[in-house]
Amino acid sequence: MLTLTHLKKDFDGNRAVDDVSFKVEQGDVFGFLGPNGAGKTTTIRMIMGIIQQDSGLIELNGENINHLSRETLGYLPEDRGLYQKQKLEETIIYFAILRGLEKVEAKKQTGIWLERFGLQDQGNRKIEELSKGNQQKIQFILSLIHDPSLLILDEPFTGLDPLNQLLLKEIIQEKRDEGKTILFSTHQMEQVERLCSNICLINQGKIILSGALDDIRHSHSSDAVNVKFTGELNHEKVRTFFSEIEINESSLSGILSKKSKDFLSWINESVQVESYQIHIPSLEQIFIEEVKKAS
Repeated sequence: MLTLTHLKKDFDGNRAVDDVSFKVEQGDVFGFLGPNGAGKTTTIRMIMGIIQQDSGLIELNGENINHLSRETLGYLPEDRGLYQKQKLEETIIYFAILRGLEKVEAKKQTGIWLERFGLQDQGNRKIEELSKGNQQKIQFILSLIHDPSLLILDEPFTGLDPLNQLLLKEIIQEKRDEGKTILFSTHQMEQVERLCSNICLINQGKIILSGALDDIRHSHSSDAVNVKFTGELNHEKVRTFFSEIEINESSLSGILSKKSKDFLSWINESVQVESYQIHIPSLEQIFIEEVKKAS
């Protein structure tokens, strides 16, 4: 649905985004990750047309996004951009109308979303009177009030307590199930692991890792295994599969030196395997490792 090709952007001679290319498929929840200053927000702002790329192409459904209206996109910016003196209900209705809803439908959808977020009795309060968390909820409502086909969320969980983070995740999953496409940037790796199918990790303006989350985690998995079994094991033979190993009567642990499928086939024929565990690193561990390697 969304394709970025060789995207570049400089500020005062400093390259903020350096040859970034990736694809976000229809119905995907795509995690766009990186440390502070990596180029994530700059990339998102180019997608939204807030700033223009120096070179490269951004396509939405095969068409140059700069030739299209962005009314069908939903955007939650990292920085809050709410009118602080305005009442929250009239603010939501105003933005809904700007995004193409008729006034009656705008009022209806505003009521639905305020109730969903537990703010149905807050409609006449000014934005500035709300907590940071509630202001973040309003920005989230503004990003999806018009039912966009592509939802772009820049640090959506900022300022939210665990219960409201859970609510946001539920809504993101609902939108995914409706066939909507979600691109979001966050530092909260556990949220990415729970929500995303594919990710792109950017550092110093360059992509250093991208692809399916499961594939990335397994490709970074350790060769350290733990096996529990019953039966008689040929200790001499099992050592040929490992560079390091510890064995006792009913378990072994070590570092595989050969492909795990060869070892698994052999041990399953030799003894009764009760459990087999391989250490797969968390996304946070991968994130830290890859950023260190790229620095």
